[in-house]
Amino acid sequence: MSDFSTRTFRVALAAGLMAAAAATTLGATGAPADELAVQHVTLGDLFDKGGPLLYVLAAMSVLGVAFTIYFFIFLRSEKVVPETLRRDVLDKIRQGLPADARTACSYRPCAFSEITVAALDFVEAGDKAEPALVKEIIESEGSRQATAIQTQTQYLLDIGVIAPMVGLLGTVFGMVKAFNVVAFDVAKAKPMLLAAGVAEAMINTAGGLIVGIPAMMFYAYFRGRSSKLISHLESASVELLTALVKGKAP
Repeated sequence: MSDFSTRTFRVALAAGLMAAAAATTLGATGAPADELAVQHVTLGDLFDKGGPLLYVLAAMSVLGVAFTIYFFIFLRSEKVVPETLRRDVLDKIRQGLPADARTACSYRPCAFSEITVAALDFVEAGDKAEPALVKEIIESEGSRQATAIQTQTQYLLDIGVIAPMVGLLGTVFGMVKAFNVVAFDVAKAKPMLLAAGVAEAMINTAGGLIVGIPAMMFYAYFRGRSSKLISHLESASVELLTALVKGKAP
């Protein structure tokens, strides 16, 4: 037999074996090949199988996205220490125009403007302001503003910590449901009922991690950004203190 005939025979034999296997599978299941294909699970199916706690995780994910967008918009230098405002305020204070500096701060409310107004209120309250007291006022208000900036990012940390715990609670509920099928009526225990409980458990576990991991990642990113903004705010506050002390010096 030639090489060509041998190869042809092998191909035909392989095709016949595959056809026989398909026929055997079809005869055993009694279902066409299309029904044997893996069914696609929709988002609605996941929520139906995941239970009520999956809706809690969905709400937490919406909050996480909202906080992330908010921080991207407001945790910026232009929202904490606008460069134009900083230069304008310092120039007016050095020129002996505190009222104009206060007016400029009213047009651009931010952390730096709050510190400036607090310092101006203290300086203008007395005829002579000690540099140490002015520094204490600026540091006190600066600490309050820094705390407000850092506290905002804690919301993402809370979501990152609570979401996996909610998912774990859903996992416990799902496993309890699966075990109850066996514990209460062994005779009627069906694999589909067991699978429903296990599916609820796994879906909640995955949901908690899907919400918690990105929240922790964005928290770490915004924590670093807020630290840089606070450092910039401290530098601007030092410049403000220097301008005020020199402006009040005889």
